[in-house]
Amino acid sequence: MQEKNQQNNLFDTVSTNQSQPLVNEKPLAFKIRPINFEKYYGQEVIFERFKFLKDPTLKLPSLIISGPPGSGKTTIAHIIASKHKKEIYSFNAVLGGVSDLKKLISRAIDAKKMFQKDPLIFIDEIHRFNKAQQDALLPYVEDGSFTLIGATTEIPQVSVNLALLSRMQIIKLEKHTDKSLIEILKNASLETNHSVSEDIIKAIANLVNGDARVALNYLEIASEQEIKSIQDISKLINLNNNQYDKNGDRHYDVISAFIKSMRGSDTDAALQWMAVMIDGGEDPIFIVRRMIVFASEDIGIADSNALTIACNTLTAVKNIGMPEARINLAHACVYLSQAPKSNVAYTALDRALEYVKSNPSIEVPTHLRNNHPDKANYKYPHNYSGNFVEQDYGAKEQFLNSISKI
Repeated sequence: MQEKNQQNNLFDTVSTNQSQPLVNEKPLAFKIRPINFEKYYGQEVIFERFKFLKDPTLKLPSLIISGPPGSGKTTIAHIIASKHKKEIYSFNAVLGGVSDLKKLISRAIDAKKMFQKDPLIFIDEIHRFNKAQQDALLPYVEDGSFTLIGATTEIPQVSVNLALLSRMQIIKLEKHTDKSLIEILKNASLETNHSVSEDIIKAIANLVNGDARVALNYLEIASEQEIKSIQDISKLINLNNNQYDKNGDRHYDVISAFIKSMRGSDTDAALQWMAVMIDGGEDPIFIVRRMIVFASEDIGIADSNALTIACNTLTAVKNIGMPEARINLAHACVYLSQAPKSNVAYTALDRALEYVKSNPSIEVPTHLRNNHPDKANYKYPHNYSGNFVEQDYGAKEQFLNSISKI
């Protein structure tokens, strides 16, 4: 009895008026999710390339659907299941393990035997499964017990086992264009009470980095708070919506832009991309390690002090830590960007490696070997004027012709 009273008191703290119905708190992005392709805006390219998505007369293979957040991965999976008249079973790789997945698979297969309806198992964030968990899916995908659709924000070739990937078709969704976002927002505005001006819709579409879920969230906010100024909605979105995924495409895109900016000696752009990484919570050690590689690959012998600066920055970042270490990062970034550039050492070694791999083993001349009767013929340069003497060091003429001398 005491436990029951405690539960009632707890409920009372949540709702002070039990006679009124609870308000539907589901977000607009969930409520407005399309159930057919007629209301699914954007991604036209994939429908042209993969005809089986919309055509139920064609065989539907197991799929890996990759794409950035808010690109429509979950939505398209449910529409595909409906279009192909398959019973969908949803599973989130973050919330469940192998035992939970096996129970779901067993239930799906039993239902298939009883009701003769093909199951489709949709696994959201499939990249969260480790190798053993992904391997558990292999025999079922192999024998066609069910159609598998896995959704991921990661690069499938990196995050999904090759054995599983070889049995599935990869479909890559792109982030939404402004045009498709405007269509999504206008449709949502028409079908709900969330009415805003066309200027606000265009501003939201332009600022949410192609994420339809985020766009719909801001449409809901703009409507409920009666935001009418483009400046106000822009400030709100920019404050909350700087995106940086440390394990996804943007992680690699931003570091690529950072390196290329330093290579092009554009200090301002390099600092901008470094700021994006720092603001996004990127590991500063990762940033410095890339700068160390850059110091030798792109600056090299044009300014050998660049490598010293980069290595010292790594020591400083490890010892100081963020946020103060951003000062050391800025120092290194500006120095490396403004330093003269040369890749001659790096490219010469690559050519040497290419030569060595494509030719028989190169024999060491007898006078250069560690233990050989002929080593007495080795000329020790320090015994000669200027600490230099001409002698054969074993570089083949063919090799010398294949590389550019430093």
